[in-house]
Amino acid sequence: MDDGGTTDELAAEARARVREVPAAEIIAWHAGGVDVVYVDVREPNEWNLFRIPGAVHLPLGGVRAGAGAAVPPARCVVVYCQRGNRSILAADALRELGYADVVSLEGGLLAWVSAGGALEE
Repeated sequence: MDDGGTTDELAAEARARVREVPAAEIIAWHAGGVDVVYVDVREPNEWNLFRIPGAVHLPLGGVRAGAGAAVPPARCVVVYCQRGNRSILAADALRELGYADVVSLEGGLLAWVSAGGALEE
C-alpha cells in the first residue's frame, strides 16, 4: 500500500486488485455456513457497537502486523468496515501478504444491514 493519498484515492487504486462481493451474496454465505473468516477492520469504538456474528477484529492499522496471528492464510477471508474503503485497503494488504482467497464486502456494514444481515453486539 502506498502511504500517499487519501483513503478514498488509495481505495480506488486497490479496487483494481481486490474482488468486492455484494452484501446479499456474503449474507447467503454466512447463513449457509460457508467456511469463511469475517475480518472487521474498523476501529475498537466501532467494533464495540456491533459486528457480523463470529467476526474477528483486526483494525486496519494492524492488518500487516497482526494478520498471521488472527487469520489463517489458507482460509477464505471476507474483510469489511463501515462503508467499504478501509476493507478494500485491508484486503489488498492481505493479498500482498500472500492470502490467496480474500474479498471485500462491497459497501461495508451499511450494505450488510441494508440487505438484512444479522448483527451481534
